[in-house]
Amino acid sequence: MREREMIQAISDLVGRKELAEGLIRSIGDDCAVISRTDRSVWLLSMDSLVEQVHFDLRFHPAYELGRKAVSVNVSDVAAMGGRPQFLLLSLGLTPDRDQAWFKEFMAGLESACREYGCLLIGGDTVSSPRALTLTLTIIGEQDREAVIYRSGARPGDEIWVSGELGLAAAGLDLFRLGSGLEDPDFKPLLARHLNPRARVELGLALAGSGVVRAMLDLSDGLATDLAHLCKESGVGGRVEARLLPGHPALDRAAVLLDRQPIDWMIRGGEDYELLFTAPPAAGKTIQTLAAGQNVPVSRIGWIVREHGVVLIRGDRDEGEPERIDFQGYEHC
Repeated sequence: MREREMIQAISDLVGRKELAEGLIRSIGDDCAVISRTDRSVWLLSMDSLVEQVHFDLRFHPAYELGRKAVSVNVSDVAAMGGRPQFLLLSLGLTPDRDQAWFKEFMAGLESACREYGCLLIGGDTVSSPRALTLTLTIIGEQDREAVIYRSGARPGDEIWVSGELGLAAAGLDLFRLGSGLEDPDFKPLLARHLNPRARVELGLALAGSGVVRAMLDLSDGLATDLAHLCKESGVGGRVEARLLPGHPALDRAAVLLDRQPIDWMIRGGEDYELLFTAPPAAGKTIQTLAAGQNVPVSRIGWIVREHGVVLIRGDRDEGEPERIDFQGYEHC
């Protein structure tokens, strides 16, 4: 059973039939949204990281793992334009992790909390016999009217992404194959897998602008995450391959590993960049906001009425369309 099928089954059972008082948004977005005051809301999400599924301790240092555990959760709040406030941690520690490892892990976690301005306020610790497991619950906040959902995209909107795509997936492949690890050109790829950064300030700026209609973060790859956004909005997406923002090191890594850079960019996960849509007239505003945060943004396609996510490898009017719905990372 695939992850999205599990989520749909859960949603059909409990998600939207009877919304409790104060619950504004349930299953289907990066965070649940709960009323806080007349003017503000809480944003709540949870993510789990499991050894040998989401990280490999043979090459993932404890400090960077602590930071990553925070960043991937904070990214869910950033995806809805919110500000992170509190974290809860559930840690399943294996017998082979000693006190020194634990202290390094917690130092990394605390460092990321300090950077994002959030506070660890509790959780649980248990013994895990085989695999190290990390589950964090993030609580953020935002003005009620400023929250950006996945469901607001409209035909004619332009599709935008922040940063560069495919770095984390390429870095993971380099680690797994033990290739190019000493090459300084590959440092950005390796670092993106070990220690990603959530785009909190950019998310806040986009939410405050009022021009963004739909947004999420790229955790499972562009092909899958854009498909989620389009499904929630009842629309389709068209992506132009020539507009995808990569990194010069991707081409070198692809030659070394006999891969295609575009596969990392559209199917590789863990970018934790923001994917969002806005009307064409908002382009200049978006560029100005992103420049103010010192984060590059790229227009990569457009929203259409016809359902489905399509990659166009040539020019917009000449390229052969290729369906790429849900071709990213699968957790299950």
